[in-house]
Amino acid sequence: MNTEASQSVLVTGGTGFIGLHLVRRLIAGGSRVTCLVRASSQVAELRDAGAALITCDVTDGAEVSRAIAASNARTVFHLAGLVRAVRPAEYTRVNEGGAATIAAACGEQAEPPVLLLVSSLAAAGPAEGEPSVENDPARPVSAYGRSKLGGERAVAQFASVVPITIVRPSVVFGAGDRAVLEMFKPIARFGLHFVPGRGDQRISVIAAQDLVEFILLAAEKGERLAAGGSAGDPAGRGIYFSAAEELSHIALGRALAHALGKERVRIVCLPERVMRSIGPFADALSRLRGRPMWLNSDKISDVLAGSWMCSSEKARRQLGWSPAAPLPARLSDTVRWYRDAGWI
Repeated sequence: MNTEASQSVLVTGGTGFIGLHLVRRLIAGGSRVTCLVRASSQVAELRDAGAALITCDVTDGAEVSRAIAASNARTVFHLAGLVRAVRPAEYTRVNEGGAATIAAACGEQAEPPVLLLVSSLAAAGPAEGEPSVENDPARPVSAYGRSKLGGERAVAQFASVVPITIVRPSVVFGAGDRAVLEMFKPIARFGLHFVPGRGDQRISVIAAQDLVEFILLAAEKGERLAAGGSAGDPAGRGIYFSAAEELSHIALGRALAHALGKERVRIVCLPERVMRSIGPFADALSRLRGRPMWLNSDKISDVLAGSWMCSSEKARRQLGWSPAAPLPARLSDTVRWYRDAGWI
């Protein structure tokens, strides 16, 4: 990020997988980083990285405004949000309400900082034939996706006073990630890779390290949302999709197997009716346990909706971004980290 080494930034969601990668990269680049954290958050890694911490609920406007002022942040990276929830209303409260609160608080500052919102490809919905581009109409198919689009539209209401850019990541993997870990485990243990339907639907993926560089470039010199417009409008101004490579579910399984050092993997196709039947049981178990599971009806709706692929051509052209390493190398790095951590 081409900025003064002493620049102050604020990060929400710093304890998360992507957030921690971002915080470490910012500090390594010389930025002074403040993180908003919940009272219940595990913050040891952020402290070890050198971040300053402020305990704050991202849906509390007064607290957030004071925190931004105290941090003297010139850029706010908003990553905090829910990727799993027991009830859909929780997505709306945090992903939409939290984004609105952050944007409003930025607008209250004497010099509003740049706001970089990390949204999701789920906000756009599945691709229709070709990889999605920024000016395609948004068609989310899950409660999670609708909440992320709601967050985009909420921050867009402040575009006249706050410089705002939105990044929609595709599937993200890397050190510390537990979501794609669930794909690695069956291959590592049993040589099996489970795919939806025939496994020919395509998905876009990006390594966390490459996404972080993407985010920094977008914050520094990306388009800003147009004042008076709204996220999801056909113009697509101020929005960037982030993806490094696009491949089918079957091809991804083979790539994961190769990274694990396995010569072959057995592809197990799961019929749609089987996957949909799993959803209600997972939902009931989540409510019984009082915490969300990795797989639920909402997630299954996303998986079965079609191909989740997007084009990063706009970012490559406007920001000069490209992944720093090829997919096989990034997957191998991820496997090495998982093994060192004892996760596989």
